[in-house]
Amino acid sequence: MKSMVAYNGREIPEEDKVFAACKKALDAVSEYGPDEVINATVGALYDDEGQLLVFRSVDRLMKALRPEDFAAYAPIAGTPGFRKAILKAALSGFEPKSYTCAIGTPGGTAAIRNAIANYSCPGDRILTHNWHWAPYKSIAGEMYRGIEYFELFDEEGRFNTADFDYKVKKLIRNQEHLVIILNTPANNPTGYTLTMDDWYAVKKTLDEIPLEKKTALVLDVAYIDFAGEPDEVRRFYSVIDNLRSNILPIIAYSASKTFTLYGGRCAAMICLAHSPDVAEEFEKVNSYSSRATWSNPPRAPQEVIERIYSDETLLAEVEAERAEARDMLLSRGKAFEEEAEKCGLKTVPFSAGFFVTIPCDDPDGVCDRLSEKNVFLIPFEGGVRASIAASSEDKCRRLPALIKAAMD
Repeated sequence: MKSMVAYNGREIPEEDKVFAACKKALDAVSEYGPDEVINATVGALYDDEGQLLVFRSVDRLMKALRPEDFAAYAPIAGTPGFRKAILKAALSGFEPKSYTCAIGTPGGTAAIRNAIANYSCPGDRILTHNWHWAPYKSIAGEMYRGIEYFELFDEEGRFNTADFDYKVKKLIRNQEHLVIILNTPANNPTGYTLTMDDWYAVKKTLDEIPLEKKTALVLDVAYIDFAGEPDEVRRFYSVIDNLRSNILPIIAYSASKTFTLYGGRCAAMICLAHSPDVAEEFEKVNSYSSRATWSNPPRAPQEVIERIYSDETLLAEVEAERAEARDMLLSRGKAFEEEAEKCGLKTVPFSAGFFVTIPCDDPDGVCDRLSEKNVFLIPFEGGVRASIAASSEDKCRRLPALIKAAMD
């Protein structure tokens, strides 16, 4: 039968590798039991018993919603209370000099989609790091944009400022608009976090972009609230605040991890604009794109987040639960690092977050050999990704030796 699809130059795989690996792991759990399987595929936080971790406070609020709180349409840009609350959540104690505006989106994916749609042109190339979340490429491709990568690390395992600078200047010579996506703190898939020195180097490059060239710096901070102490991991905001008029920082802030609302599809895109006119334009154009794509973001999680930030006692409860989960995750990362060092397993530079990445030449083969031992990881170009978010500390200690054996 002839295909009915207009592929329009897209390369669409037979299956998504992440969800295919997750399904195999879940099938193994059903057959052998959770204790006999290490499912390090999932990009969500699980407790040590293998259950999805949902904050008790958030669960209670969701169950207390009235029908009109979840069934009514939300405004296209999000409810007013949510838009104020999500600014507080994303910025924490940081007070920007820039003009801010928050637009509600169904997930961080949608925030990235809108940023590409409105701050680049068809045919442009979007710049991001070579170790990256795979959907960046497909999101860009859906809108007839290409993608360019800079090497995230230099030979000494530090942020590759030279290649970042080179790729920015290469692209901006041929494009009037440039969208740069940086996924930090706690990068997916590596767990790397840019240092303050890294950020000063990024700013130096941005400062050298000609004023007539317009650049959107998109910060995918999906894992920021599990990367360390809240104010400490936001110190870099001071470097990108109040930049020159041709640079627009856009924060893609996801509630999926921060509030354990993965299925709620709740997020926001937030600008740090140089002028009130640019902030007003940001609201207008991104609301237009939202209306033309998904129309309205889900209301229920917006109501929950608004209530959290209108009640100091409730906010303290949520923050305490999050701190406990963050400490658990950081302990898992430390355990993995310790065991990796013992067995000589090399990882990509890691700071914190949901994932650790192991570079290798045969990712599919390594994952196939591990699956024979009921250990499931995600293969992708250049390495394999292990979810420490979904693995208990005991399993995080067992994983490095198992991975090393499969590679050898």
